[in-house]
Amino acid sequence: MFEQLHALLIENGSTASVGIITIAIMLLCGFALTRLTKLLRLPNVTAYIVTGILIGPYCLDLVPGIVVGNTGFLPDIALAFIAFSTGQFFRLAALRGNGLRVLVITVLEACVASLFVFIAAYGFLGMDLAFSAVLAALASATAPASTMMTIRQTGARGDFVNTLLQVVALDDVVGLLAYSIAISIALVSTASGVGFDPKNVISPILINLGSLVLGALLGVLLKLLLPERRSTDNRLIISVAVLFGFCGICELIGVSPLLGCMSMATVYINITGDDKLFKQLNYFSPPFLLLFFVRSGVGFDLGLLLSPQEAGTSFLTLGVVYFLIRIAGKYAGAFLGCALTHKAHSVRNYLGLALIPQAGVAIGLAELGARTLGGDMGSALRTVILASSVLYELIGPGCAKLSLVLSRSIPTGAEEEPVQEAVSAHDEEKHAVNLLIERIKEIQAELPKHAMGPAYEAAPAQEGRNLLVSMRRRFHSNNIK
Repeated sequence: MFEQLHALLIENGSTASVGIITIAIMLLCGFALTRLTKLLRLPNVTAYIVTGILIGPYCLDLVPGIVVGNTGFLPDIALAFIAFSTGQFFRLAALRGNGLRVLVITVLEACVASLFVFIAAYGFLGMDLAFSAVLAALASATAPASTMMTIRQTGARGDFVNTLLQVVALDDVVGLLAYSIAISIALVSTASGVGFDPKNVISPILINLGSLVLGALLGVLLKLLLPERRSTDNRLIISVAVLFGFCGICELIGVSPLLGCMSMATVYINITGDDKLFKQLNYFSPPFLLLFFVRSGVGFDLGLLLSPQEAGTSFLTLGVVYFLIRIAGKYAGAFLGCALTHKAHSVRNYLGLALIPQAGVAIGLAELGARTLGGDMGSALRTVILASSVLYELIGPGCAKLSLVLSRSIPTGAEEEPVQEAVSAHDEEKHAVNLLIERIKEIQAELPKHAMGPAYEAAPAQEGRNLLVSMRRRFHSNNIK
């Protein structure tokens, strides 16, 4: 039925009309399903992936293949936004005091998870070296969105929360480096008739380092192009143009834009301290991210997930093994890293539980890996990561909240709504005080100077100070009651 509808649209209209209508369907269906996942307190990423599966070829088949084939640029754009937003967390001032300890924890939790997955896939299940290496690299990435959402909802704070936020911010950097190395090894191992040559491994690493340097230079360029006097609209136009241009350059030289975009954001935030640009892009990027995740769900190959391989292992079995082994690796690596850096037992014992979610960066890298490896191997990589990501996003927020409870990071008796009310009340009081100060200054400016001597000039200021003290006393008195 839907195939006939697609053919009819193409016959009576154009390929462009089919693409526009399909994108509208993807956006609306993705939004509609978030209404359900919101009730279940699940992240929007889960809704987008499930939407793609439902409207894909194995269910409703609402998305024609021509649309999927002509939107191959979406992963690069979506990953550029994800990486750029991640870069804002690398403020040197925040990392200087606790940076080395956090770096040790992050490297261990990421690398141990990758090592566990590689041993399971290559050693026990007998998968290809290229496939096992890339899959292991993807295991290192963590999705910070659901963890941060849980922290905001519970009002958690303390050393556990600070360590967790720094680890998930650095985690994707380690994952990107691991992916760059793994994909280089995979390409060498799959090259027919070509022996091992160190140049084939070193060359891609150098190219990635070059993208890092170029991203840093573009971060400086952004500072020059975005002075404070620049209008909000033009700031958005220029920043999007720079990001898109960088993605195009990376596509030409065959390298992922992730590291470069992260480097660009890191340099920009450290030399300007301007976080308004990131907020602007966060308002602009949701449609691109939705389309990217829905498109990833459309590419989910259910038949391949259930099909047996040469080694006698189905991808369903591999997906289950990957799901469980990665959790074990994350927990073991975080535990070891915290023990080596002498972190408190509350951090050491429960940090690994909060590192389970996996979505954005891992799915994006899986898309890039699938495009690079190609064929059945690429499809299998995408399918395993998508299937496991849905499960991770289902249990991840619950595990993150459990870790916050067990580590006693949630204030006693704190609930989600009262925390929000308290913050709102404080903001309102602070806003009222600021308005009052501004009004007093306006009155003082309007009064004639030296009209009745110094005592008269000081009277409005003294009355204002007395009024501020009175307001604060009433506010704190009401809170105590």
